[in-house]
Amino acid sequence: MAGAKAKRRVVIIGANGQLGTDLVKVMQDWHIIPLTHADLDICDFVYTRKVLENAKPDIVINTAAFNRVDDCEEEVSKAFWVNAFAVRNLAQVCADLDCVFVHISTNYVFDGQKREPYTEDDPPNPLSVYGASKLTGEYFARNICPRHFVIRTAGLYGVAGSRAKGGNFVETMIRLAKEGKPIRVVKDQVLTPTYTKDLAEKIKELVQTEAYGLYHITNSGECSWYEFAAKIFELLGLKPEFGPITTAEYGTMARRPAYSVLAREKLKSIGLKDLRSWQEALTEYLQGR
Repeated sequence: MAGAKAKRRVVIIGANGQLGTDLVKVMQDWHIIPLTHADLDICDFVYTRKVLENAKPDIVINTAAFNRVDDCEEEVSKAFWVNAFAVRNLAQVCADLDCVFVHISTNYVFDGQKREPYTEDDPPNPLSVYGASKLTGEYFARNICPRHFVIRTAGLYGVAGSRAKGGNFVETMIRLAKEGKPIRVVKDQVLTPTYTKDLAEKIKELVQTEAYGLYHITNSGECSWYEFAAKIFELLGLKPEFGPITTAEYGTMARRPAYSVLAREKLKSIGLKDLRSWQEALTEYLQGR
């Protein structure tokens, strides 16, 4: 699969975000066309088509999203424009150009009632506007563009931080600890935090196959946000005033699934290795920051 495929033209939408930044790094031996929000507003459908037609891509990877989960509850229209209708347009353009469309989705399409890892075949049932808008985007991508990879992931953190969220969970915990503020983290939401470098490397592997479809890709294992924070402090030798809190006590506008660990069955079925544990990934991230 080297040669021609190694030089494919890849458009990365959201190229300066957490995942986009790592995708640009791991795919640097390919012909990368990085597009930031300043370069392309995916809600401008006509201009988006023009840009992609001019780029003549073999692969389009969409990492752009309106992912401020609580804000989505009040900005419903924006959530669906960015996370669903713009995805529909991207999928249609990719179908027309006969290129591969890679779209990033979320563990928040599930309701958390299952209490064991969700497979790609489990029926989604989102609890929030964010989850509903992302699920709608999934359906558009899967039904409009034949050559698609829809990738659900969870709890992303990476060196670039999340511009929309002002950093990431890891950096927020470190900042609060260093500021000496009491820290309370929810203990009843379980997921798998995922290092964007690991996710980007696996996406690069996946798009070199022609095994199109829906995939779950996260680091291995599971933990609550509280356990994740505790591991961050442990690895850095920090000892803040720190304790658990329930989701009900914390209080958020959007409902979140209590359990949204993703089983990665589809990856294994096509012969790709699972990602390393979330603890190993976190250790490397902290060593490199």
